[in-house]
Amino acid sequence: MPNIARWAATLTLTATAVCGPLSGAALAAPASLHAPSALVLTLGHGEDAALAAPQRAVTLSCAPTASGSHPDAVAACAALKAAGGDLDALPAEGGALCTRQYDPVVVTVQGVWEGRRVDYQRTFSNECVKNAHGAAVFAF
Repeated sequence: MPNIARWAATLTLTATAVCGPLSGAALAAPASLHAPSALVLTLGHGEDAALAAPQRAVTLSCAPTASGSHPDAVAACAALKAAGGDLDALPAEGGALCTRQYDPVVVTVQGVWEGRRVDYQRTFSNECVKNAHGAAVFAF
């Protein structure tokens, strides 16, 4: 009879040691409740992203906190959130004074915004116009 008790105790301890860590991992909460928002923004000179080699690139991550190599990640994330992630809906600065010089720049944005895939391209007539449109997002 003592052997049965010893085997039962050994089996219980072994099961606890092996299965204990597995049950904790299965019940673990997700790392974040925010949908991912991570973007790569590039800038090149020319009319088309396919023909214009990127000259600058920055990263922008907005969830759960604003971060990345973007020079003003906090303001850029706030502007994107206000526009619902719609890059075409970013407001232009009304007081910006830009010349009519035609020196096209193309901006691309690729990545994920709140779990949705983003693949965006826009050509601006010059750098000043780009900076005036959605100033916080495209000013890099």
